[in-house]
Amino acid sequence: TSFMLPTCSSRENEIKLLTAEIERLKNFGCLGVSPSLEGLRDENAKLKYRLNFLKKSLQEERNKSTKSMVNINSCLQEIFGAAIQAAYPDLENPPLVVTPSQQPKFGDYQCNSAMGISQILLKTREQKVIPREIAEKIAKNIPANECIEKVEIAGPGFINVHLRKDFVSKQLSSLLINGVQPPAIGKRKKVVVDFSSPNIAKEMHVGHLRSTIIGESMCRLFEFAGYDVLRLNHLGDWGTQFGMLIAHLQDKFPDYLTVSPPIGDLQAFYKESKRRFDTEEEFKKRAYQCVVLLQSKNPDFIKAWNLICDVSRREFQKIYNCLDITIIERGESFYHEMMKDIVKEFEDKGFVQVDDGRKVVFVPGFPVPLTIMKSDGGYTYDTSDLAALKHRLCEEKGDILIYVVDSGQSVHFQTVFAAGQMIGWYDPKVTRVAHAAFGVVLGEDKKKFKTRSGDTVRLIDLLEEGLKRAMDKLKDKERDKVLTPEELKAAQTSVAFGCIKYADLSHNRLNDYVFSFDKMLDDRGNTAAYLLYAFTRIRAIARLANIDEQMLRKAAREEVLVLDHEKEWKLGKCILRFPEILQKILEDLLLHTLCDYLYELATTFTEFYDSCYCVEKDRHTGQIVKVNMWRLLLCEATATVMAKGFDILGIKPVERM
Repeated sequence: TSFMLPTCSSRENEIKLLTAEIERLKNFGCLGVSPSLEGLRDENAKLKYRLNFLKKSLQEERNKSTKSMVNINSCLQEIFGAAIQAAYPDLENPPLVVTPSQQPKFGDYQCNSAMGISQILLKTREQKVIPREIAEKIAKNIPANECIEKVEIAGPGFINVHLRKDFVSKQLSSLLINGVQPPAIGKRKKVVVDFSSPNIAKEMHVGHLRSTIIGESMCRLFEFAGYDVLRLNHLGDWGTQFGMLIAHLQDKFPDYLTVSPPIGDLQAFYKESKRRFDTEEEFKKRAYQCVVLLQSKNPDFIKAWNLICDVSRREFQKIYNCLDITIIERGESFYHEMMKDIVKEFEDKGFVQVDDGRKVVFVPGFPVPLTIMKSDGGYTYDTSDLAALKHRLCEEKGDILIYVVDSGQSVHFQTVFAAGQMIGWYDPKVTRVAHAAFGVVLGEDKKKFKTRSGDTVRLIDLLEEGLKRAMDKLKDKERDKVLTPEELKAAQTSVAFGCIKYADLSHNRLNDYVFSFDKMLDDRGNTAAYLLYAFTRIRAIARLANIDEQMLRKAAREEVLVLDHEKEWKLGKCILRFPEILQKILEDLLLHTLCDYLYELATTFTEFYDSCYCVEKDRHTGQIVKVNMWRLLLCEATATVMAKGFDILGIKPVERM
């Protein structure tokens, strides 16, 4: 069954007509003329739903910036939501399932709600209605709109949706004129992202790679979507280990207060102090005394602590500079003064139990309690994480809190979040607090990624190896013969760091992933090397046709994007799926979806470019005979979306590779 849908040139006029019709039906019913009052009520309800949908869509359009990209999936969900409500006004929370079609013969999108509604009617009302009948009823109640050309009922009750070509063309033109603009989000919410979080006096290793890369990308996504984002580095910069470090500093550099100690290798310094702590009883006692003096804010000990922290900060910053990471330091020490108040608050509310001298909090549903004070009066990670949670909720006023920390900490964070709910710091229905967990990095032997000697891989060594291999790859491809030294250097850093980031982000973060330079530098398949090269090729098409940016901008305003060829149509729709991809990631925080989309976009573009001439040349002379400007605009739209996708992933493309 096929339903052709009228275009609504003026929704204001339809609203007037519907309002008048509802008033007429109301009067008709009051006069008692109709023998079927139920029929009138049903008709009245349908018209009201249609009226409400039109009013809502008009208001949303007025509220939205005209520059925003339209999320087609969301538009279709609104349309089908209104159709289902009109068809089944008494049905509470009916299923709403709209997805892109997998094959062109099934249209562009599908609404698959009929099967779910059939099940609900059977269970709640004992009505046996075949899904196809339900689909037809939904289709007949689709309100007038600007995006659907027609719908078809297929199989047991799938509703295949065909988009209007002029609608798609108009959205592509808007994208070219205004750039990639995020859909309007309503109230601007505050997002706090906790990521990276290395420990002072220890080098960043491959284990910190995932948190740093994933966290940075999440921040970029939320910032692009218009949220107010606070990027926090919860450094391990406080605790008993600083006692042994300060005691060792005093022994090795007794004049540290006046002369800055030349600590070149902080990792070796840490290992040496740990060895002394484990083997020298006198040193161990002095280390504990140093902790007490540090926690009491003795100025000399605070200076020693700052010196050690500064050495680490400089090393961390080298890595953050390489990976283009922006982050604010707010380590455990920031929350130290708040911890006694946290303990008191849990005590005052009767949540604290004493267990062998420790103060613990049992959270319903979690077998292991939180230890908020040790038997010696010291605080723990549990205390600092509770203090951080409260500060982010109550002081920073975060609407969304995201902790990008490995999966091994899942139970800990679930317990801390549940404790925050229990004590009344937040309501999960209002505030979103999420642990964005991730798996470990494995070597090619499928074991934890380590050096040949069994040590943890230093992150700085990994990045330097990436640079070396990227340059080798570029020279293998003889890029050094066609690029200037500056272009070659830019391509090297783009490929090296882009490949390391993409290899991580293109895997589902919940899974472990195998780190392999050979795979990530392969210029075939779903890799950054392939996508970066595809991007430079797309950007070069207009340049080689002597079409500059100004000419493209003028064409975007004047040309109609013709989408008659099936590959043009396929590419146009693929480009416009970008907002719905981003919306999905904002909800589930799984960035591999964006990588999969960029790869699909690049391969869809290749299909288009192989089938549709953008620039036609004379076979004998090689002279340009004709430039198909609408196709060059499709190239430009593809590159614009890819560039924004790269930006969200933290990857820097280059114009020449």
